[in-house]
Amino acid sequence: MGDKNGLKGGRSPFIYNFYALPRSGPQIEAWSFDVIDREAPPHSFGPDEWEVVRRMIHTAGDFTIMKDIRFSADAVPAGVKALRAGRPIYVDSSMIRAGLSLARLRSACVRYSPQSVFCHIADEDVARDAGEAELPRSIFAVRKAKPILTGGIAVFGNAPVALLELNRMIIEDGVQPALVVAVPVGFVHVEESKEEILSLDVPCIVLRGRRGGSTLAVSVIHALCTLSAG
Repeated sequence: MGDKNGLKGGRSPFIYNFYALPRSGPQIEAWSFDVIDREAPPHSFGPDEWEVVRRMIHTAGDFTIMKDIRFSADAVPAGVKALRAGRPIYVDSSMIRAGLSLARLRSACVRYSPQSVFCHIADEDVARDAGEAELPRSIFAVRKAKPILTGGIAVFGNAPVALLELNRMIIEDGVQPALVVAVPVGFVHVEESKEEILSLDVPCIVLRGRRGGSTLAVSVIHALCTLSAG
């Protein structure tokens, strides 16, 4: 049985170790990045690319994603330029919109506001059109965003078919985003969507394979904000 504090062997809760040597949230984050820099295997990422990769590692808690992260040659400078210019940001899920820090965005450009981040997945017209066509809402959501996609930043963490639709719009409609963050997660059409965007002449940051998700998508934008502010 445990002691009166509910711990076997009379141990004190570990939090008391932290109380003895307290650190602030930013200090813990900096410590985490020091651990990542120290423990990361050898790699060929440049300093700016590493800023993105290390934040993705921090978010995933997983060094193995390093082997699947790809940057087009101009991805990081294109993303930094777009953020410093306050270009609109399209996201494929409400989770990404909720996760993006307005403070971080404003560190890149003071003009950013909640209205700078577009997500149409829950719009009534999108739901109606998707129902009539019997297709995923994410396709119609990215189509609705077409006016802001050229010169904007497009971020995908959840909907591979939306990324496939953007790829079509790039190929057939001449849409030209400033940057595409392509980290959708899943098992159906995920790898195809990522490989296709890598084949196109558009700045992109891609996590190949099935892994991805909203938190990783947010981490990429936050890392680019850090570079933009710096």
